[in-house]
Amino acid sequence: MKSGKFIAYSAIIALFTAVVLFFYLLDTSKALSYLSTDPKACINCHVMNAQYASWQHSSHANQAGCIDCHLPTDSFVHKYISKARDGWNHSVAFTLNTYAPRIEISADGARRVQANCISCHNRLTGTIRANEDKYHDFSKAKATERKCWDCHRNVPHGGVHSIISAPNNLGVRELQ
Repeated sequence: MKSGKFIAYSAIIALFTAVVLFFYLLDTSKALSYLSTDPKACINCHVMNAQYASWQHSSHANQAGCIDCHLPTDSFVHKYISKARDGWNHSVAFTLNTYAPRIEISADGARRVQANCISCHNRLTGTIRANEDKYHDFSKAKATERKCWDCHRNVPHGGVHSIISAPNNLGVRELQ
């Protein structure tokens, strides 16, 4: 009987320890912030400070946050599937320090950003397509193959070349 009580108490202590550890990790990692739309969630990992600081100085800062450009906007399900996949990939890369000094967007991320550029600037992109022969040189690639940032390279992150070399990377400031 003493052995049974010992096992029961040990199980209760182990469960309690696991619950406390779970909530501690939840708080320490600021995990719940990733469910928000606040761009500050993107700088929970210090490696994104250059991107955040350069975005703050861009024309997009007052109009679009990180998720408006980097996550699907077509459905809640697609948004959170992408958010979970990106979050996992980012947490692994940042925790294990396996990312390159120059952080580059994935092919899937680039597809999402391109779709969101076109969606947000729908009227403008319609005009560009209608007048591509006058205003945009698509001789090197079809209009459908080009990315907005092929020409608009510094939107909205400026000339972010690496973690430590970005214009306006004087630290994070509060937006007014």
